[in-house]
Amino acid sequence: MSGILYIVSTPIGNLEDITLRAIRIFKEVDLIAAEDTRVTKKLLNHLNINKQLISYFEYNKLERGEYLINLLKEGKNIALVCDAGTPCISDSGYLLIDKAYKNDIKVVSIPGPSSLTASLSISGVNTDRFIFLGFLKKKSSKRRKELERYKNEDKALVFFESPHRILQTLMDIKQIFQESFIVITRELTKKFEEVIRGSPDEVIEYLKSKKILGEFCVIIKNMEK
Repeated sequence: MSGILYIVSTPIGNLEDITLRAIRIFKEVDLIAAEDTRVTKKLLNHLNINKQLISYFEYNKLERGEYLINLLKEGKNIALVCDAGTPCISDSGYLLIDKAYKNDIKVVSIPGPSSLTASLSISGVNTDRFIFLGFLKKKSSKRRKELERYKNEDKALVFFESPHRILQTLMDIKQIFQESFIVITRELTKKFEEVIRGSPDEVIEYLKSKKILGEFCVIIKNMEK
């Protein structure tokens, strides 16, 4: 009898956002596969849970994925987590899930925090329909080309961006979406949580006056559509 692969959401900042079900699963599984075992160890210590941890991330996903599948086939129950939020959204966890299904292994979602839905919920923008783009291309020319595809889109566009590229990405947005409204969130549920709203120019000027830290979620609403 194969084990179960649990896809467990963890807090995106405030550790109080862990669910009761997630805590129970952490206690019951045989091991936890984590994007960064050091990050997950801090969460487990906070919850007073002592559990075996094993790394599973972008650069060991193939070899480690085979190992985890074999453990599941042997009947071990495994929880998969990322550093923060819901696994498999813009990370390589989906490969393990796909392999589990192909081996007739049960996959169970333990839902919870997600920076994507958290950002949408407090944006104040109509997001009845939206397009999630994950992380845009790192190279500016490729990023602009990617954004150009959506310049006539009436749905809200949502994507993640790093602090190192956020200003340049906003400059690209300003050029492509001349009449747009931007919402940026950073450090959600943490001490320095921030929501920035306005035109591309307003958001750029605001960020230029600040020390740029933390990962960003960006929402674009094309006001011409």
